Amino acid sequence: MATNVGYPYTISGRGRTATTSDDAHARDLIEQVLFTAPGERVNRPDFGCGLLQLVFAPNSADLAAATQFLVQGALQQWLGDVLTAEAVTVEANDSSLRVTVQYVLRRTGERSTAEFTR
Repeated sequence: MATNVGYPYTISGRGRTATTSDDAHARDLIEQVLFTAPGERVNRPDFGCGLLQLVFAPNSADLAAATQFLVQGALQQWLGDVLTAEAVTVEANDSSLRVTVQYVLRRTGERSTAEFTR
């Protein structure tokens, strides 16, 4: 059984690196892909989705559709060996953008949903 390091990195009550479940780890990985801007990581400059850059774009149905394709592609590229993104839904509401990802963990076959709002 693999040990998953918690994100963000913290120290547990026992003074060791905090760990997390497979499902929580997968959600953490999705969050890292979505909110890391390309060029932000020195040794992997093409990593990320750049979702935060879209926060300042005019909110519209077109933005939601473009974001859906952007997120789907980034998840497939960076987490394709960990999970299968079954559905990505993006909703544009007033000044916020809600991204919902339904996925299946490849190792366990467990289905989950993660929701992110900005």
